[in-house]
Amino acid sequence: MLRDEQLSILRDISQSVAFADDRQGKVGQLIADGYVMKDGDLFELTAKGVTAVEEHAALAASDAEQASVSSDRLI
Repeated sequence: MLRDEQLSILRDISQSVAFADDRQGKVGQLIADGYVMKDGDLFELTAKGVTAVEEHAALAASDAEQASVSSDRLI
């Protein structure tokens, strides 16, 4: 299971957002785990990385929806 910081890095890479040098060391582990690949100076998500980002987004949306339903019941 990926940590929040790792998912944040994956999201940044998927959106082509540059990130600080201190985070680049953490990308090495994501490469080793098969989530990211390096193409020259650029990082790209692998299919596994794309799936991880999409699944996390779907879970977050589901959690937000459940929280909304729960708060509606309190009214």
